[in-house]
This record gives sequence, structure tokens and C-alpha cells, in this order.
Amino acid sequence: MADVLAIVVLCIVPIAAIVLFWLVHILPEKIAEKRHHPQKDSIKTLCLLSLVFGGMLWPIAWLWAYTKPIGYRLAYGTDKHDDYFHEMGHQAKAGKLPRAEIVHLKEELDHLAEGRKLPQELKALRDDLEAVLSGAASGDAERSAS
Repeated sequence: MADVLAIVVLCIVPIAAIVLFWLVHILPEKIAEKRHHPQKDSIKTLCLLSLVFGGMLWPIAWLWAYTKPIGYRLAYGTDKHDDYFHEMGHQAKAGKLPRAEIVHLKEELDHLAEGRKLPQELKALRDDLEAVLSGAASGDAERSAS
């Protein structure tokens, strides 16, 4: 019994501890992705640096993942990462979003276009949303005519 316990303590426990340490350290990154934090790439980098420095930077990454970046919103016009717009755009194309949310998403993209130059993907998404809205409007007109 002691031999089995020694093997477990010497082999399995260190591996489990390393895996647990790693899972805890990527937690702020996962939180930032879930909340569509606009600085999630920087939070990811801080999490990796925290692994190198033995976890000393991890509390900063944790707090950063939960903050609302007010200065970022002032500078760039939004407090969401571009992935948020891509995710919502795919849902709109699939017909999973109500018209009001699609209109709101397009208005957000229009507002962003006024303040900064949109990346090509977001320009294409804005055009796709316009097509979805015009398609929904023509579908509504056909339904009300019949």
C-alpha cells in the first residue's frame, strides 16, 4: 500500500497540481472572452506572464477581466471586443436575433464607423446586417400585403 501511495504522491499529484495551477491562471482569460472584454488579448498576455512570474500578476489579470474599460470606450467608441460583433452578426444571419437587436447592432457599428476606421470584417458585417434588415423589411411588407 505504501508503494502505491508513494507512486501517486510522486507522479500524479505534481501533474495534477500543475494542471490545476494552469487552469486557475487561464481563468481571467476565459472570463474576459465570455464578457467580450475589448482588451482580452492583453489579459491573455498578462495571464501568460503570470505563469512565468509564479502567479504574482494573476490578481491583476483577474481584476482587469471584471472591469469595464471606460477609457477604452472614450477612445474607441465601444467597450466590447470585435469578436462580439462577429458573434452577434452570425446569430443575426442565422435568424436567431430579433429585429430590434439587429437594428441596435447595426447602429453600434454605424457609431463605431463615425469614430474610427472599421476593419474590413466589420464593414462587411455592417453590410450584411443592412441586407438582413432590408430582407426582413421586405418580408414584413409581403406578409402585411397578403
